[in-house]
Parts: sequence; structure tokens; C-alpha cells
Amino acid sequence: MLKAVHHIAIICSDYEVSKKFYTETLGLAIIREVYREQRDSYKLDLSLNGHYIIELFSFPNPPKRPSQPESCGLRHLAFVVENVEAEKERMEGLGVSVEIIRTDEFTGKKFTFIQDPDGLPIEFYESN
Repeated sequence: MLKAVHHIAIICSDYEVSKKFYTETLGLAIIREVYREQRDSYKLDLSLNGHYIIELFSFPNPPKRPSQPESCGLRHLAFVVENVEAEKERMEGLGVSVEIIRTDEFTGKKFTFIQDPDGLPIEFYESN
């Protein structure tokens, strides 16, 4: 029986750029960072509010992930925020392009999207 999501693994094309984005822009905390010489790859374990959530990997020359138009596979990563407008303003203040705020037709909750440095869609979904 499933209990919870343990983590999400993301492969990036530029490790330092993505590390900065996930830690400084999104504010995730570093649990550990390991360089795996046999794979010529970094693995960065990140947490949100003390909960292990993302493994960020760097591999030499990974193929691009098609995000637009949407394709089969992982569609996006969504984070709960208290206030979508405030998060949009914070992201824009950091130079991140943010989509218009929309309202979920089924729940009435506000949401918006940004993209990580490799174009992976990231959603901010309002909790209130």
C-alpha cells in the first residue's frame, strides 16, 4: 500500500544554474550534495519544510525534455503556496517569468506556472 510520495528526481542540463534556481529562487534546502565520479554526475538532495522532496541530477549531455507542446510523461511539478499573487510577485522580483494567474474551475483555487532553467513547468497552487 502506498503511503506518500518519497521524492521527485529531476535531471538538469546545467547543474550550477539549476542548483541556484531550486535553492535560491524556490528556497529548497540542501540535505546533501554528492559527486558520483563513475557517472560524472552530481546528485543534490533537497527538502521543503524539512521533508525530502527532490533529487537533482546532472548527467553529461542529457537529451532535452519537450515541454511545449505538452508531451507524454511528467506534466509538471506543483507546490502549494498560501498566496499565489504574493508568490507571483516574489518570482517576478527574482527575474522569473510567471504566467497569468488562473482559477481552477473545479476547486475555485488560484494557480500559476513558471519554468525551471530547463523548461520543466512548475505550478504554484493556492492552499486557501
